[in-house]
Amino acid sequence: MQLVVARIGRAHGIRGQVSVEVRTDEPESRLGPGAVLMTDPPSAGPLTIASGKVHSGRLLLTFEGVADRNAAEALRNVLLIAEVDPDELPDDPEEFYDHQLIGLDAVLADGTPLGEVAEVAHLPSQDLLIVRRPGGGEVMVPFVTEIVPEVDLTEQRLVVTPPPGLIDDEGAEGTDQGDAAP
Repeated sequence: MQLVVARIGRAHGIRGQVSVEVRTDEPESRLGPGAVLMTDPPSAGPLTIASGKVHSGRLLLTFEGVADRNAAEALRNVLLIAEVDPDELPDDPEEFYDHQLIGLDAVLADGTPLGEVAEVAHLPSQDLLIVRRPGGGEVMVPFVTEIVPEVDLTEQRLVVTPPPGLIDDEGAEGTDQGDAAP
């Protein structure tokens, strides 16, 4: 199974280093020297990590065959993908891989169905669960303990305790609410 572990950011310096947005809680094992990663788009890879270091709180990587700033800049926004065993679980029981969450039933604390997790969006500030509503539309749920206090992989569901205004009663999140002029 493939797991997105990072997104390449800006080039750093003139020797082919790039900053990366880490999307794994195990960067030491997934993004270490010698790791061979698939890419999205596939035409950009595979890429082999030559070296890495943390600089000003950001992870900088150098890839074999990427020797200058122009080559590094050409990799901007490329996703780095690791091949992992589908039965492998994160070390922390409070962490989940995207594939574990996609397809789960989302319910409110009282058991009312909210929908099904269709996607996990990774933003710089936090992760969002994109929940497809049964009546159409979607709702974006911040994936934080205060709002998603329970994830039960055995029962294939997660509990959402939304703050006021996150979910409307008609289930029309993410849909056009009319033809109002801008």
